[in-house]
Amino acid sequence: MPKIRVVVVDDSALVRSMLTEIINRQSDMECIGAAADPLVAREMIRNLNPDVITLDVEMPRMDGIDFLAKLMRLRPMPVVMVSTLTERGAEVTLKALELGAIDFVAKPKIGVADGLRQLADDITDKVRIASQARIHRTPAPSAAPPAGGATGAPQAPSSIARSGTSTGISRPASSAAPTAPAASHSLGRLSTEKIIFIGASTGGTEATKEVLLTLPADAPGVVITQHMPPGFTRNYAARLDNLCKISVKEASDGERILPGHAYIAPGGMHLSVERSGANYIARVQDGDPVNRHKPSVEVLFKSAARVVGPNAIGIMLTGMGADGAKAMREMRDAGAYCVAQDEATCVVFGMPREAIAAGAVQEVLPLNKITSHLMDHLRATVGQALSRV
Repeated sequence: MPKIRVVVVDDSALVRSMLTEIINRQSDMECIGAAADPLVAREMIRNLNPDVITLDVEMPRMDGIDFLAKLMRLRPMPVVMVSTLTERGAEVTLKALELGAIDFVAKPKIGVADGLRQLADDITDKVRIASQARIHRTPAPSAAPPAGGATGAPQAPSSIARSGTSTGISRPASSAAPTAPAASHSLGRLSTEKIIFIGASTGGTEATKEVLLTLPADAPGVVITQHMPPGFTRNYAARLDNLCKISVKEASDGERILPGHAYIAPGGMHLSVERSGANYIARVQDGDPVNRHKPSVEVLFKSAARVVGPNAIGIMLTGMGADGAKAMREMRDAGAYCVAQDEATCVVFGMPREAIAAGAVQEVLPLNKITSHLMDHLRATVGQALSRV
């Protein structure tokens, strides 16, 4: 079995040394090069042909974001960002995910060596996942970005182009813009009764954004667990809130779940839903990791099955592993309507695949069709209710 070949890009000699050591301790991967800045990295990528790179955010001569933008336009490849646990680090990391980075590692600002040692398993897991992920080519600045990425293997005309034959890595999806739901019926009281539950991991920040962007202002309340560490979800929610018709925020314990609002599990905390009289409320709690995750999709979806039952709508988006699959089956058994993102538009098809295998989903859909399909489903429900009046 060939090893995963990794190039480390970081201006800190200590971080380069630590990441090289962590990677080389794994039997299935090796660090084939370490660069102090993107210009050196560019030559390494061209000459060494790595499978994955780890990329620092702030570096001399060219920062990581500028380099990533050029890389994903001219020679797309799996990238794991290495960022600091600061507000600026969170903001820049979210920009990197928009540009096509697969995932990120949040390194501490102080005690870096010990912090990286503690994160060794997380780092190597993310490198493994990145090596299997579908990536997309970022369009040139003059082009409108496609909804789900470009179709087919990208061209590589630049000095950072891969030498030899193409690996064929791509992120195929419809090139059409996300489909806006038709407004044939107002959702009315259904928005109060229904709740949409979303679970996502690797690649999920952008997938969730695409779903939320096309939700109408009168959509049911949305509750989201996205695997993300502390310090990043507040910025993520704020970015989405500026883009969407609905309001988006980081969830707070005890707050009422309202139509036209989305609530994101805070990093490092579990999110679930409870009933309080006629209202649904968010419950944000600490606790042990579930399926190695905190927040965990399993925790959220179990509460959906238990508390919301047939008024729940479940969406399983891109991500590695099986978190939430069993609980989504419980949702379906309780009468919920559940869909999963299809393989072609996933960055990683792990969580949707496991949900499908568990018999948890009624529909498997391309990412840019999920919202319109669910809104059509809800409006058809409204239409059926009106026809019976």
